Amino acid sequence: MVEKHVPSPLIALVDCNNFYVSCERVFRPDLINKPVAVLSNNDGCIVARSQEVKNLGIKMATPVHQVQYLINRHRIQLFSSNYTLYADMSSRVMQCLEHYTPRLEIYSIDESFLDLSGICQPESVSYGQRIRQSVYQTTGIPVCVGMGPTKTLAKLANYAAKKWKKTKGVLNISNPTRRDKLMRLVPVNEVWGIGRQTSKRLNLMGIITAYDLAQQPVESIQAQFNIVIARTVMELNGIPCLSFDDVPTDKQQIVCSRSFKRRLTDYHQLASALASFCSRATEKLRRQQSVTGSITVFIRTNPYNTNEPQYQRSVHTLLNQATADTRQIISIAKLLLKDIYKAGYRFQKCGVQLGHIRAASIPGQIDLFQAAEFDHNKNNSDILMTTIDQINNRFPKAISLSATGINTEWQTAVEHLSQRYTTNWNELAVVKCI
Repeated sequence: MVEKHVPSPLIALVDCNNFYVSCERVFRPDLINKPVAVLSNNDGCIVARSQEVKNLGIKMATPVHQVQYLINRHRIQLFSSNYTLYADMSSRVMQCLEHYTPRLEIYSIDESFLDLSGICQPESVSYGQRIRQSVYQTTGIPVCVGMGPTKTLAKLANYAAKKWKKTKGVLNISNPTRRDKLMRLVPVNEVWGIGRQTSKRLNLMGIITAYDLAQQPVESIQAQFNIVIARTVMELNGIPCLSFDDVPTDKQQIVCSRSFKRRLTDYHQLASALASFCSRATEKLRRQQSVTGSITVFIRTNPYNTNEPQYQRSVHTLLNQATADTRQIISIAKLLLKDIYKAGYRFQKCGVQLGHIRAASIPGQIDLFQAAEFDHNKNNSDILMTTIDQINNRFPKAISLSATGINTEWQTAVEHLSQRYTTNWNELAVVKCI
């Protein structure tokens, strides 16, 4: 009997460089090598930075007003978050990556894991360079590629590929000697899954680098921390513990919220904002073909402004019948908001959380005497919601149930929004030949 050869596992993490900034630069090549920053929903904070901005010492989530002097001095180009553009560019990157692997796991808007086992050994680095060149040529987005026998090591290799230019954007640390050399240089807080508090505890134990963590007994780490950190130790030693998901798992909670640039005091303004968040949340719910069985609404003032009275509350309710109907969720959320709203406060944030999420295909318990009416109403609701989603997918924001009968004064116009170059005929890039 001939033994079947099983190829060694090889996982690649492809990560876009400064993704939001890179998306803006694709259509503004004049900004390459110049400082660029992308702002949060309300233009209040910096959420993405070019390397030039990072070199100025500006941290992630820094309020714009705190670094306005640096923005003026260094002529930093600001952009409001253009999620329509970013989502479309992300889709184009992922479509390109699909040509290089039989199994692709989209990890985030700018990251994907690729299963390259048995595909490109021993020319893995050359294969990684092909991926980089193809993505850049196809989309204009620069990426780095990290490779290893586990997801955690692929993440670690990607960190090094970004940090050290001599890698030319691609690094494979399947070789144990090369892997140990790298792990001795990388702080333990840069290991995937090691948060700030865990990193502090590890440092107190004398575990400073990724190599130090990899040398720890798995049983001891699990006893002092948890199974997640124990699996991280195993992954650092080349033992795969994290499954490869071809299809992203459904979210078990969906949260939509926003901090307001202009403080809101009126109930109707808060209700309008909340209705908009409910609409977005239920769109996400239907996209994964799920229904929600609970709703939580929360509001708060600015906890950092000690000169103003403080107030924050949340309220939660279980639904008699799980639903994905925007109208029902908005109606319930507005009733919950009435229960916790108080006049006289300047509210900085509100939001909605959908919980007890399950697949819409799983039948729920209903009243025996109302079964026929329930089925009729559910069918009508499903047809209506599907139709609205189809229209909005073709003509974004064409139909908004959340705005019916409610003012939209809470919305603050963004000041630095770029064009939707790839999804709107009226905003296509224009090239002039002279």
